[in-house]
Amino acid sequence: MLRSDTGKLSLILLMTPFVLWIVLLILLPQLGITFVSLREKIGPRQYEFGFGNYIAFIQEPIYWNTLLRTAWMSILVTVMSLLVGFPIAFYIAKIAQRRSRAGLFLLCLIPLWVSDLVRAFGWIVLLRETGLISGALQYVGLVNGPVEMLYNDVTVVIGLVYTVVLFMIVPLVSTLDGMDNSMLEAGYNLGGSRLTVFRRIIVPYAMPGIVSGCIIVFMLTAGSYLTPILLGGKNSMWFTEQIYDQFITRYNWEAGATFGVLLLGFTSMVIWLGLKLTGQNLASTVAKD
Repeated sequence: MLRSDTGKLSLILLMTPFVLWIVLLILLPQLGITFVSLREKIGPRQYEFGFGNYIAFIQEPIYWNTLLRTAWMSILVTVMSLLVGFPIAFYIAKIAQRRSRAGLFLLCLIPLWVSDLVRAFGWIVLLRETGLISGALQYVGLVNGPVEMLYNDVTVVIGLVYTVVLFMIVPLVSTLDGMDNSMLEAGYNLGGSRLTVFRRIIVPYAMPGIVSGCIIVFMLTAGSYLTPILLGGKNSMWFTEQIYDQFITRYNWEAGATFGVLLLGFTSMVIWLGLKLTGQNLASTVAKD
């Protein structure tokens, strides 16, 4: 009896911080934002509840075009992160010696030692027209004048991939590390080529890690603010900038809350579609044995 009570108390003590985190920092703020988004301003400090803010969003093409553009760019960054991160994760998990894995993983963690702001300004130092790359190109004679490589979609994608690729590598390494090497040997012994083994064995086994990494990267990218704004400039057209403008510049908290709810709902729908297309679910993806 005493052991049972002790186990229950331990479980409560372990779960309490997690529950408080979910309720106080995620659930209640989101409910508050949803509440504000349903308020329609009809006069000074006069509000009524309705869906007018959502209707206004649909009726303004620049808003939902920006949302669709952000989603498309986020999907592109997710695909690029997968293409870059998968070979790195496979090398760390299956090829590198066990003693060197920790060092390789540490190298992947180095970019997280500095903030997003510092990393974004690092790219600015490299890519601006008076930056290091432009100066090097002029020095070797490949160009005749300064080259501005900032403020375009390519730069934004590169900066975002650099920022989020680690969050693709970590779940992939965790998944691939559990794959028995005998599965690969059996595939080769049965006459499979490298492409066949990769397509029929490695990818299906790594699918939970792929999906979980894609979910994390997509959500982080869609919700990113600093990198698109600093590297994309006025041409960034990122949805989080629209949210910032509504809250901070226009003091329109109702519209800003509406945009926030729509961003969460839209990205959740994209993730749901991705899970359906890949035949995965959150239970098998997040908590794979």
